[in-house]
Amino acid sequence: MLTTGRGRGRQVAPRDAAQGGPARQRPRPPVRRVLVLVPTYNERDNLPMITARVRETVPEADILILEDNSPDGTGQIADALAAQDPRTFVLHRPGKEGLGRAYLAGFDWGLEHGYDALVEIDADGSHRPEHLPAMLAALADADVVIGSRWVPGGEVVNWPLRRKLLSVGANTYIRVMLGMPVMDATAGYRIYRAEALRTIGLEHVESHGYCFQTDLTWKAIRAGLRVVEVPISFVEREVGYSKMDSGVFSEALIKVAQWGAQHRARQVAGAAKAVRRRLVRGRPRT
Repeated sequence: MLTTGRGRGRQVAPRDAAQGGPARQRPRPPVRRVLVLVPTYNERDNLPMITARVRETVPEADILILEDNSPDGTGQIADALAAQDPRTFVLHRPGKEGLGRAYLAGFDWGLEHGYDALVEIDADGSHRPEHLPAMLAALADADVVIGSRWVPGGEVVNWPLRRKLLSVGANTYIRVMLGMPVMDATAGYRIYRAEALRTIGLEHVESHGYCFQTDLTWKAIRAGLRVVEVPISFVEREVGYSKMDSGVFSEALIKVAQWGAQHRARQVAGAAKAVRRRLVRGRPRT
């Protein structure tokens, strides 16, 4: 059980989004080395705060700042934080290429350096580091843990009703189109076991914008990995501005529709193949 919300003491169990599969029953090794990935672009006012909260909440974890050559000096602040803390590192990237590409670079770095679990967290404080202990505890019997806004016990703070409806609608659309039993497939606060990322195959990830999280979730579910959702309190950023726009959202809707069509085509082809096999077995021998 875990506590969510702002000190209300409400306890909710993680929600299992898996539907069986080969990875469901296998024993999972203990997680010893954790890497928290913090992508940044123009986050100079938020970065010191979020790294301090991560360090306070999970002092045994390492931090990798994924810096996309911010023009506001975030890179210099990241370097200063790394100089002060031997468990904080900076990966300087040539420019802003999208959240997905930043995370993929961080995943590659973490896998190369032997980490057992890799955490995605926003630099703006909307993902509360205080939820990390509960999410890491849920990882003991899972391959992927999603910090979910839309399971019982989850909440969103400081969003207008229109934005809440848009997010809930997008996730409902994803569930219908893909048949994927995840309440918050677009959530950006999550933890992957290293072996789960290897199983997914990062080289096969097709999306790098808003659809990136859905793409990884879809691949994890199809690979038979166990995905659980832990309720979180999502707090809208207080400093800076959101980098989401309508263009990437529209792109995500189109991609999900394409994946859904491909999935149904595979299902139909599989059913037709099974019928043909039964017909062949039922034919009298001559």
